Amino acid sequence: MQAGHPRGPAVGGVARVSSRPIVIAHRGASGYRPEHTLAAYRLAAEQGADFIEPDLVATADGVLVARHENALAVLSADGSLNREDTSTDVHARPEFAARLTTKSIDGHAVRGWFCEDFTLAELRTLRAVERLPALRPANTAWDGQFTIPTFDEIIELVVTLSRDLGRRIGLYPETKHPSFFAHEGRRLDGGPIAFDLGEALVARLVAHGFTDPSRVFIQSFETANLRELATRILPRAGLRIPLIQLVEADGAPRDFELAGDPRGYADLVTPAGCEFVAGYAQGLGVPKTLVLDGPPPRTPGRLVADAHAQGLDIHVWTFRAENRFLPPHLQRGPAPAAHGDLATELAEFIDAGIDGMFCDFPDLGATAVLSRAR
Repeated sequence: MQAGHPRGPAVGGVARVSSRPIVIAHRGASGYRPEHTLAAYRLAAEQGADFIEPDLVATADGVLVARHENALAVLSADGSLNREDTSTDVHARPEFAARLTTKSIDGHAVRGWFCEDFTLAELRTLRAVERLPALRPANTAWDGQFTIPTFDEIIELVVTLSRDLGRRIGLYPETKHPSFFAHEGRRLDGGPIAFDLGEALVARLVAHGFTDPSRVFIQSFETANLRELATRILPRAGLRIPLIQLVEADGAPRDFELAGDPRGYADLVTPAGCEFVAGYAQGLGVPKTLVLDGPPPRTPGRLVADAHAQGLDIHVWTFRAENRFLPPHLQRGPAPAAHGDLATELAEFIDAGIDGMFCDFPDLGATAVLSRAR
């Protein structure tokens, strides 16, 4: 059994040594609390997560805040509320009814309310709600109790939790839709946004002195912003923070599409793709199906070995306990919301040699890592 793998100096001079996979709290302990709230991050750290993952978008006045998408609430084509794309109560606030609009996000029309059309002060009046109420009804008890946190507040929380819990907890921020914020997006008044998420993220890390490369990863589904971080933003700040190239199971990075680059995500996980990624990043963040797929016994494909051959870590997303997110052989009962055998799935992936796991239930991830390391 291989639990992680010894790591030497990685590309870009960032040395990372891990004897076991790291547990990344996916949007906090989002299996137990509404995602991207300070309460979810706090619980994740208390449950043993190594890293807290905030997805970062920007307000109208240029403040980084944590939301999985820049859309705060989304309407379906028939005008009904799309609950699985709604993380705040903005749709129920008559004072913001006029902010409802349609935007093109990464080439797709989305109708809803968007973070960049709200100042931080306005955003502070909103409250977080459970994004998956049908699957996580217990979490709806927390609806309306938490505000949307700023990145500054998250950094401060992680510093405090590290001190109080007596261990070094890290941050794993993602820049969401960087091309949209940099040059594609428009405010409600029609003006351009022109906001560099990478620049802003690094500036906040520097402001708080939270720049230890063993405690920070920066991730993105686009490539150009990561390459800009690697070649300009981080060197200018004197930093060597490791970068993670996220990939989807299909499709293409938005920056590739905008540049007319014919490559897709599939081209980034070939041996040649891993070599390309290793030129600017220290790891790949990949969906589960790219590592293990099909009926049992599931055996890993070439991706883990190909990535490791280029000095890249493999961090896998997303591990969730509900049947809906588990393969058929690990589901328990017919109900999508019922919890299946996540422990076995985690063990399968740890044995496949992965270096990190994004978990909605970080306590289960931490337990699995410890049990396989014995």
